[in-house]
Amino acid sequence: MADSMSEQEVFWSGDFGDDYIGRNESDLLRSSNISLFSKILSGKKRVDSVLEVGANIGLNLSAMAQLFPSQRRAGIEINRKAFNILEQNPDVSECFLGGITSVEIESLFDLVLAKGVLIHLDPNSLDLVYSKLAGWSQRYVLMMEYYSPNPVGIDYRGHSGKLFKRDFAGEFMDQQPEFSLVDYGFAYHRDPCFPQDDITWFLMERSTKMR
Repeated sequence: MADSMSEQEVFWSGDFGDDYIGRNESDLLRSSNISLFSKILSGKKRVDSVLEVGANIGLNLSAMAQLFPSQRRAGIEINRKAFNILEQNPDVSECFLGGITSVEIESLFDLVLAKGVLIHLDPNSLDLVYSKLAGWSQRYVLMMEYYSPNPVGIDYRGHSGKLFKRDFAGEFMDQQPEFSLVDYGFAYHRDPCFPQDDITWFLMERSTKMR
């Protein structure tokens, strides 16, 4: 499997991905996620199902569970250690082990979520990733990533080629014109109540019906 994976996928499926698990688990982040998802999805059409790409141990999906208890929640995760924890998460009903470009999923979801994931992918894989996200969504795609009007690579914890900023949402809508922007915003790390990691979020909605 490793032979067919990108440099970035190998990186996240290994020890660095293992270490990531504990760095982003806190009561404050849980509260911040619930607050942010509530703000983004309030007043929107019903979100009865969600697929998260790069779900890690399911913290974002658990936040969704607080807002939509009856929702069907699924996650894709490439790191085996995180995946094993994700499988045991009572808020997650379906789990898929692998990278976004290699996993095959037949069912559709009201919302496809990418939070802090696209920034870590091989830029050469993004066209296929955008196609996958669109193919799994029958209503919304929500991207929550670091934004830059022009693509730029940034050192990440002493590693190069592992973090990229760009206009992911703009590129996605250019490739998938059936999706249009519904709303967008910024979540600041110094928010006094519900801080996030300086992410810019974009909610896009499909205008055409799926199968």
